[in-house]
Amino acid sequence: MNISVIGMDYVGLVSAACFAEMGNQVRCVCASQRWIDDLQHGGLPIHEPGLEALVQNNSKAGRLHFSIDIDSAIATADILFICTDLHQLRTTQDQLHGVLSLADTIAANLTDYTLIVNKATLPIGSTETLRVRIQDGLDTRNQNVEFDVAANPEFLKEGSALEDFMRPDRIVLGVDSHRARQQLTHLYQSFSRHHDKLIFMGIEAAELTKYAANAMLAARISLMNEMASLAELAGVDIEEVRKGVGSDSRIGYSYLYPGIGYGGMCLPQDLHTLIDMALQQNFQPLMLQAIEARNQQQKVRIFEKIVQRFGPSLNGRTIAVWGLSFKPDSDAIHNSSAIDLVKQLLEAGANVRAYDPAAMPAAAVHFSAAVDAGRLLLCEHQYDAVSDADALVLATEWKPFRQPDFNAIKKLLKQSVIIDGRNQYDPDWLRTQGFDYAGIGREIK
Repeated sequence: MNISVIGMDYVGLVSAACFAEMGNQVRCVCASQRWIDDLQHGGLPIHEPGLEALVQNNSKAGRLHFSIDIDSAIATADILFICTDLHQLRTTQDQLHGVLSLADTIAANLTDYTLIVNKATLPIGSTETLRVRIQDGLDTRNQNVEFDVAANPEFLKEGSALEDFMRPDRIVLGVDSHRARQQLTHLYQSFSRHHDKLIFMGIEAAELTKYAANAMLAARISLMNEMASLAELAGVDIEEVRKGVGSDSRIGYSYLYPGIGYGGMCLPQDLHTLIDMALQQNFQPLMLQAIEARNQQQKVRIFEKIVQRFGPSLNGRTIAVWGLSFKPDSDAIHNSSAIDLVKQLLEAGANVRAYDPAAMPAAAVHFSAAVDAGRLLLCEHQYDAVSDADALVLATEWKPFRQPDFNAIKKLLKQSVIIDGRNQYDPDWLRTQGFDYAGIGREIK
């Protein structure tokens, strides 16, 4: 099939590469010539394990193409995927403006039947808005061109996006025509050979499914973080509780790990969008608001534990931070709790030595003033960050941090303080080695 993908941010690039891997001819378009040049020379604008090789292989095979010519991409597509990252626009009004602008471009270039699939995370009703605007544009041109619209939300996790796309749990498809259903069934049959993973539903239902899924994930995280605070008050190790709760087949272990709060672009923004939508309808989203409020409180828990040990003024203190991205295997720092922690430490007078395998370029830009002032040192190696620090904080659970050399850490630290924001280490063993250890929900009385 001839597929065109509008947008080369995270969702667009992963989708284009995976469709091409299955033998489709894919044209991926965006407005940035610099991005096109980088991609044609093997560079990627995002960090995702395995994606670079997949893009290069399919480009060399002649199945994956990059261009800034959106008009041609629309005109030649059997299926046109909208993956534009309007999600980063904070207000629904700005997102709506982006949808309408894109619809005008599509209407101006349709020449034959095309299935237009909204894969971007946009306010509920955006796909229908897209349809109406495209039809208005065609009517204005006196063009009788058939088209369908569909909603196909993505459920990709940064760090495992290729696996999620190639071997999905489910493929949610919002359609309202038999022709659109046939087209999408044909396209996605290669991704559901083991068993049928296609779930067809109404268009608005598909749009809401994405938001509801992320709200559920955020709810599990926030609930477990709240239980962790209660565990500390009760003198209980939350890890024992987590295992007991997760063993229930009705609950399971996924997203049941206490930590320093969720981040990234999707969960925080999707919660915010749902809350706004509810308030606009004069409905009080009590649970959604509680999830968001708990997450904001959780983002200061590590800072509070540092203050408990060193006092409210951190002048003259140096804190080592392992991890800056909002999750491992990602270079994204959007709403990262690790970034929030660094900001809190700097504002309290501390100096920070930090290391992250992928996110330091973004952090250098974000904290450029602190870096220039010598308050924040972005180190080349994880153990360089620990040198002469008063405490080590594990903020993001990258694999290289899972089994570090604790003997080296103890020699490098000025004080043997480890604050484990991901409950990754064994507190009993570390305490026998002379470390002052604190985790999340692990302050045993």
